[in-house]
Amino acid sequence: MTDLDDIPRPQGQLTLKLLATRQDTNLHGDIAGGWLVAHMDQAAELAAGREARGRTATVAIEAMDFLCPVRVGSEVNVFTEVREIGHSSVKIDVEVWIRQPQERAPDELHKVTEARFVMVAMDDKGRIRAVRS
Repeated sequence: MTDLDDIPRPQGQLTLKLLATRQDTNLHGDIAGGWLVAHMDQAAELAAGREARGRTATVAIEAMDFLCPVRVGSEVNVFTEVREIGHSSVKIDVEVWIRQPQERAPDELHKVTEARFVMVAMDDKGRIRAVRS
């Protein structure tokens, strides 16, 4: 019997849910890593924008490792969690978890990657501003 506390689970809030399609693949038929990073960036921007009450931009992404390939037909779930709010920046942890199309257990998710995104609040002219302005 498995202790449920030992089962890894996504951290944070579900921010994006997508379906991986054939148009998102690399030359080998797996979903391209860049496609995942672009959606992680979008999710981080949504989460940071809520905190900053407006426009934000990515200034850094900490290293990420890909733990498993993403196949066409997978349900891609992007979770975000605000970790730190600075004067003009917001640090967001972003995780990607998938549900493979052939999975028997509907609640079984597999972690694909995670990274910390550093976002800055920007004004209408593209200048850095305070998060809470």
